[in-house]
Amino acid sequence: MPQTTFARPDLTTFCRLDQLGLQAVGQHLEHGRAVLECRVLERDDWCRACGCAGVPRDSVTRRLAHEPMGWRATTLLVRVRRYQCTGCGRTWRQDTGKAAPPKAKISRGGLQWALAGIVVGHLSISRIVAALGVAWHTANSAVLAEGKRVLIDDPGRFANVTVIGVDEHVWRHTRKGDKFVTVIIDLTPNRNKTGPARLLDMVEGRSKQVFKQWLAARPTEWKEKIQIVAMDGFTGYKTAAKEELPEAVPVMDPFHVVRLAGDALDRCRQRVQQATLGHRGHSGDPLYTSRRTLHTGDDLLTDKQRTRLTALFASDEHIEVEATWGIYQRIIAAYRHPDKKTGKATMEAVIESTSQGVPKLFTEIERLGRTLKQRAADILAFFDRPGSSNGPTEAIYGRLEHLRGTALGFRNLTHYIARSLLEAGGFRPKIHS
Repeated sequence: MPQTTFARPDLTTFCRLDQLGLQAVGQHLEHGRAVLECRVLERDDWCRACGCAGVPRDSVTRRLAHEPMGWRATTLLVRVRRYQCTGCGRTWRQDTGKAAPPKAKISRGGLQWALAGIVVGHLSISRIVAALGVAWHTANSAVLAEGKRVLIDDPGRFANVTVIGVDEHVWRHTRKGDKFVTVIIDLTPNRNKTGPARLLDMVEGRSKQVFKQWLAARPTEWKEKIQIVAMDGFTGYKTAAKEELPEAVPVMDPFHVVRLAGDALDRCRQRVQQATLGHRGHSGDPLYTSRRTLHTGDDLLTDKQRTRLTALFASDEHIEVEATWGIYQRIIAAYRHPDKKTGKATMEAVIESTSQGVPKLFTEIERLGRTLKQRAADILAFFDRPGSSNGPTEAIYGRLEHLRGTALGFRNLTHYIARSLLEAGGFRPKIHS
């Protein structure tokens, strides 16, 4: 085992002050906060106006919040020397730009620590504030500005994008109505199996015009590289993609197709419940008791669940529910089939059988068939382009919900968009290898 050589303890190196152009010359505790007295390493004693030498006049102090040491708030008390020019009489201070931007309250090291805490550690701003020992607005403004400068405004963030997903997202729940945003996801890493999907952008509103304006703002070279646009059943997004990305293939992802069939199954069950019993589902009613079992894939049913469905479908009163359930199961089977060609053929058969010749009795199947027929090309496109599902978009929504819970909600949409991009924008490898 090689012998390890230890150097003498150095507070400047330990606190990484040398990276900020500072040197620690003293320390003390102030109400539980560690205060490090620092000096600026560079002399900076030449006048920038006339070029003459300057002589020391006096010194002032600058307090900067620094990255915490052992989660103890740490403050840098920087003694800045002032010089007076021997030629023109001009006075100036030593340059501390390496330690912190002008008028900043947090050092560059503290900003890097806070940004890593948000992107990598998923900390809340309140936790950052407690560790830095500054005001909430001071930390929030500084960290978001640093994240925007270093990560969000990076022009390479939109590079190598070939598959995107678009969907709506509720960013704020209010009594007067939910507020929505349009979310654009980069699905390229997921399709190429090079990493997880990442959040590209978030725009206020949910309409064709919102998505169209966002696409129109992108460079032509970028739009020409987009091959696939995964989306839900909202025709506004499809129309916007068709107008701005004419060469891209729209794909309706399996999650929303299965949900359409599941909603049809629920409406049919509720209608039959009212028609047969005259009231909404109560505990003990066969249809109400089986509501979750009906949404379970056929290959995942337990023996108890199969017995329950057999008893349910034995009644002629539930024939409409059984027929709708059969369509729902065929759609799931098409997506789960390991052979995409066979799955596509199964889906084509489902679309064909539900779009024509359906008895008027099966109103939910007839309505579902019209939707499937209208979006048939988008639905079948998934089987020719596996890996283009919008499912990762729903996974990112889960991370955004966790973010809102950590922050106890957001009132400012600008802050929410910035925090969402830092949370799910795929920046972790750039900060933490």
